[in-house]
Amino acid sequence: MTRRKIPDHAPSLIPDFDYDPPDVPLAVLHEDRHILVVDKPAGLLSVPGKLEGRQDCLITRLQAQYWDALVVHRLDCDTSGVMIFARTKQAQAHLGQEFEKRRARKTYVARVWGVVAEDKGHIDLPLGSDWPNRPRQMIDPENGRPAQTDWEVIARTPEETRVRLHPLTGRSHQLRVHMLSLGHPIIGDQIYATGAARQAPRLMLHSESLTLHHPQDGALVRFVSAPPF
Repeated sequence: MTRRKIPDHAPSLIPDFDYDPPDVPLAVLHEDRHILVVDKPAGLLSVPGKLEGRQDCLITRLQAQYWDALVVHRLDCDTSGVMIFARTKQAQAHLGQEFEKRRARKTYVARVWGVVAEDKGHIDLPLGSDWPNRPRQMIDPENGRPAQTDWEVIARTPEETRVRLHPLTGRSHQLRVHMLSLGHPIIGDQIYATGAARQAPRLMLHSESLTLHHPQDGALVRFVSAPPF
């Protein structure tokens, strides 16, 4: 597949972030003495934002019911799906190593604009911050950090493709920019998509599963959340 170069000016303006978190109950997928696994809704920050009015987030809501919840990783505000939290410092350190050493395996489901011709592929394109247009990220062959994503097609319609994404690294906006590099932005992406591809009630990206070693005994565990779209 021919990769499409991302124009430096597309989109030329980053839309303002109008934070209106959803008023929905917590969806706890799993809990024990060591970890909490939650199905994060789209539109809710994982951790408090720096600006005023962005303190409502998943970790504060979770700590209102589980005082010992500790952050391990994050999902973008507009992304939904599986997130794991620690309940002890020891579990937090263990889970942090699972992500840092790339032992944690993640899968995402996305709806992307256009018909993807191939059935699967691998993207190996380094990413870096587009500083004048933050929070945009961009492909940066010279100074970017390594980023790899495996993808496979699940289904196609005349206008879009449903794909399963396997990020091998965890760079900011990695899946968004990598799919855009193929010419197929994720539907509903208000930062990278343009035109009709942006017209959706939410970002069509969902963290479907997370597989890692449990901090208690090292057993391999997998947590799953079905995409809501």
